[in-house]
Amino acid sequence: MSYQVLARKYRPQKFSEVIGQEHVTRTLKNALEQGRTAHGYIFSGHRGIGKTTVARILAMTLNCRSSDKPVAEPCGVCESCTEIRAGNSVDVIEIDAATNRGIDEIRELREATRYRPARDRFKIYILDEAHQITDAAFNALLKTLEEPPGHVVFMLATTEPEDIPQTIRSRCQHFSFRAVRFEQILAQLRVLTAKEKIDADEDALALVAEAGDGSMRDALSILDQAIASCEDRLTADAVRQLVGAAPSGVLEDVMQAVARGSSEEVLRLADKLISEGHNPTHFARQMVRFLRNATVAKVAGKDSSLLQISGDERERVARVAELFSEEDLARHLQIMLRTHGELGYKHEQRFHLELGLLKMAHAQRLLPIEQLLSEAGAAPSGGTQARASSKPAIVPGGEARRSAADSHSLGRTAQVSPFAADSARKSKLELSAESSPGDEARAVAHSSPARVIMGSAAPAAVAVEAAELISDGDDVPATGRTTQDVRRVVLAALADAGHRMLTSMLESGEWSLDSNEVVVKVAASATVIDMSLGAEGKRLAIASASGALGRPIKLKVIPDTVAPVAQSASRGAAKGSSRSRAEQDPVVRRMREKFGAEVRTIIDYRENR
Repeated sequence: MSYQVLARKYRPQKFSEVIGQEHVTRTLKNALEQGRTAHGYIFSGHRGIGKTTVARILAMTLNCRSSDKPVAEPCGVCESCTEIRAGNSVDVIEIDAATNRGIDEIRELREATRYRPARDRFKIYILDEAHQITDAAFNALLKTLEEPPGHVVFMLATTEPEDIPQTIRSRCQHFSFRAVRFEQILAQLRVLTAKEKIDADEDALALVAEAGDGSMRDALSILDQAIASCEDRLTADAVRQLVGAAPSGVLEDVMQAVARGSSEEVLRLADKLISEGHNPTHFARQMVRFLRNATVAKVAGKDSSLLQISGDERERVARVAELFSEEDLARHLQIMLRTHGELGYKHEQRFHLELGLLKMAHAQRLLPIEQLLSEAGAAPSGGTQARASSKPAIVPGGEARRSAADSHSLGRTAQVSPFAADSARKSKLELSAESSPGDEARAVAHSSPARVIMGSAAPAAVAVEAAELISDGDDVPATGRTTQDVRRVVLAALADAGHRMLTSMLESGEWSLDSNEVVVKVAASATVIDMSLGAEGKRLAIASASGALGRPIKLKVIPDTVAPVAQSASRGAAKGSSRSRAEQDPVVRRMREKFGAEVRTIIDYRENR
């Protein structure tokens, strides 16, 4: 007798033998016991998880001859059960819809439904890969499927239920099958290897179950192949070579090299694997799984039920999880997911894999944004030079980066992050809610050593710089600053930020302070003001002025109304000398001085209106 593969030899013959689909089998058994069976069923889900098997078992329960009515479990010994199991029953017709997908085949099926079954209670049609049927064929089947004869039952099995028209789905009971869990596949593999008297390591079975990827049939096919490849004992190394997986511990070595920031070592490990014949796409997929498991181990612990891996693999991912923070692991997982997706359609797969691994190694040199914000919000006492020396340096590896961050937070207790400063400001405002309105401004000004101007998009370092600029040589409190102090601070901040044209325009303007508003009159049109000021320059000027005064203020830049009158008089005297007016414009003068610009064409929009 010819050999029968494990997937067929141990195919379930009863609902109780189906693994991982209890929600489906329980519903069908209850319906059979209550006599509430439907005339149409749709079984959808992943490959190899029991859709066609459940359809056959349901057909056996409907036509089992051990009782005068459908039973909850088939007997398995009557003529109907044995014929259905063998696939040669006259009244149970299995149709490959991928081949018989046209309207002519469906018309023949519809004509055959008129005739009663030859022997059994029901004539049952099992359409496998039903999503392959054409729309015209589905339309031809629609009326028959909605109101079939009482002796006909349709069962449609598909891996893509979204391709089945809604008109068909609404006329059937839809059962969505789930992927079989890792533990269930592993337990079934133990049972089958014991029945087959195969000596297998636990790690080998775990690798087979993991390679099955939720499909019991795939796992049994791999197990069949692994048994044939080994001689005396089924080992993990034999299974790993069979499925093309990377050697044990290589993934951990790669992540340790990433943690050290050793790009050379990462490339050497990748070169070794590719030289041994490993596929870059398969290796990237393994890295994605490994990083996912390491992230889960970091979040939920290595003993979590979310980890569907062997014991040795749990130890490896636990060791890797200790090397990185949760944010680092999430970043590495995102990098490898993107790399794996690109390898599917990119040429030179090796280069893209190496690039993804190098990205992970370089990611270890990045500093957390919270630390950068804390550095920006700090207020060192040494002025601009001290600020420049306090900028964080790029460190070579993850451990050094974390130790530097820890020493930074322990050694500089006076620095307060913007988040902490905001919390302190809010708490002080709540405590002073019953005080006078002036207390709120003082609370904002003195909420932290580094003034953080809330409500402004400018960085907190601008307020720090403003406080240092106005504190050079005088001890006047912030509330007593003059308009000239504010002017000096704002112009210095804009000049340091590179807004030279804006600085030149405001420098020649007339400054005034009115309550919580700084007004600057400049000899320029409204259009020039809008072009020169910009959103970024305005935020920077508001932040620096607010830091100088110690309270939130507004900034208004308006054109000088006196200058246009004088210019119009000179224009009449000079007979429309537009060029001279343009050359006298402070912005134009600044451009000519700095860049050697030349005025070629003059367009006066006021004269053209």
